[in-house]
Amino acid sequence: MLYTIGDLHLSLGTDKPMDIFAGWDNHVERLKENWNSKITDDDTVVLLGDHSWALKLEDTAEDLRFINSELKGKKILTKGNHDLWWQTMNKINVFVKENGFSNISFLFNNAFLIDGLSICGTRGWISENGEPADAKVLAREAGRLEMSLQAGVKLGGELTAFIHYPPVYRGEVNQPIVDVLKKYGVKRCFYAHLHGGAIRGAVEGMYGGIEYKLVSADSLKFDPIAVNGNVTK
Repeated sequence: MLYTIGDLHLSLGTDKPMDIFAGWDNHVERLKENWNSKITDDDTVVLLGDHSWALKLEDTAEDLRFINSELKGKKILTKGNHDLWWQTMNKINVFVKENGFSNISFLFNNAFLIDGLSICGTRGWISENGEPADAKVLAREAGRLEMSLQAGVKLGGELTAFIHYPPVYRGEVNQPIVDVLKKYGVKRCFYAHLHGGAIRGAVEGMYGGIEYKLVSADSLKFDPIAVNGNVTK
């Protein structure tokens, strides 16, 4: 089976406690218990960015080791806005191989075929505090999403998008991202990034012909959801 969740915000190798935020107390333990109670080593989980607070790739070792070995199943990781450790895919893949993280793969300008679904995605982008989005960054992210979807078309599964930033929020549409989703006929899009009070503004369900679902860790109470057919559970 396929599952998804985002924003684990791990800091096992750095000093960045999350329990200073409401609802995040013991979140690592809660996540592990929920995860391993239903996910098996035969399952796959898409993690939608903000995996580690580490600033350098080498400092992610403890966090990636936890994801790789303490959580069951195979994991596909996308990039989030706080993943400042993210380098070139060549460097990341070498690091992962050297550390024996055999259960971790990365979704970046590519796609994966899981249970009849073509898993596609990118980090995305969004305007903050009402300011216009950076046009160059947004165009780059829309281009990466299109590359991923093109790879997904070749795999032949149902195109399903996993994007860290919300393509729509409180009725505001990130048009370049949404245009790419519609161009390729994507019917479902999972996103993360929103926490605390911002969750109230999340757009979920059908919007503009696409079904959206928020899967940030705290919005799911640190419990990954299954992605099955045309519904989520």
